[in-house]
Amino acid sequence: MPRLQRKSFATPDEVRTFPDGRMDIILLDEIAVGRFSLQPGWTWAKDVAPIVRTRSCQLRHVGYVMSGSLQVTMDDGTELVIGRGDGYEIPPGHEVRVIGDEPWESVEFASAHMFGLAPEALGERVLATVLFSDIVGSTAALEQLGDHAWASVLHEHNVRIRAAIDRFRGREVTSTGDGFLALFDGASRAVRAAALMDPAVAELGIRVRVGLHTTEVEIVGGQPRGVGVHAAARVAALAGPGEVLVSGTTRDLLDGSGLSLEPRGEHELKGLNGARTVFALRR
Repeated sequence: MPRLQRKSFATPDEVRTFPDGRMDIILLDEIAVGRFSLQPGWTWAKDVAPIVRTRSCQLRHVGYVMSGSLQVTMDDGTELVIGRGDGYEIPPGHEVRVIGDEPWESVEFASAHMFGLAPEALGERVLATVLFSDIVGSTAALEQLGDHAWASVLHEHNVRIRAAIDRFRGREVTSTGDGFLALFDGASRAVRAAALMDPAVAELGIRVRVGLHTTEVEIVGGQPRGVGVHAAARVAALAGPGEVLVSGTTRDLLDGSGLSLEPRGEHELKGLNGARTVFALRR
């Protein structure tokens, strides 16, 4: 439960060091806040890639710059320079370089818990409710609206879906282009976030479907792995426009939550043995 608290970076809970850089981390219960201090010439490819062993950084970064300049190059070649006084968001799939003569100093709110950790350090299995969201009929909408108008709709969709994830303390793992994969440490919070998603985007002229499954997942290289992740995707694929569907496992964890669900029949979910009952959230 959120509570009034404060911590100082003068006495961080954890310090991670890299060649030519470091990150101090303070923990506010489940929230990790990181302060980056990186020297000129520092790059992700040189200083972090050998540790995490991914082709590019697969974390989402949200933060504020206190000093220095950072050149960001996305996997698709898009580039942006972020500097002193800027608030920033960097999606997964990028390389970064500290440019100029001034050290990079920033505070981040979205990546500190995982940044710079080797796969074996992230490889523990954790219990999580996995959420998949998806825009229904996105290809048809793109053809109808055209590229420019669709890009505007998609941007606003992303803003509103992320707001629902953040409100219930979810962790965005990746954006799939027209949907999201997120992890929650509580089933009821995940379902309440899901319930906000379709109403939040309805005025944009699009509909969203959401599927959830609670399972143990293994976090490797910042990404969740395991049969349960695929099961959550299968549940989402069964949903219709505006629907929130949950697996029986998630439904069992919602007792006492005040959320009302109804059975939607038994289905064979790829990766799970036998037919499983899927439940729909009653609005």
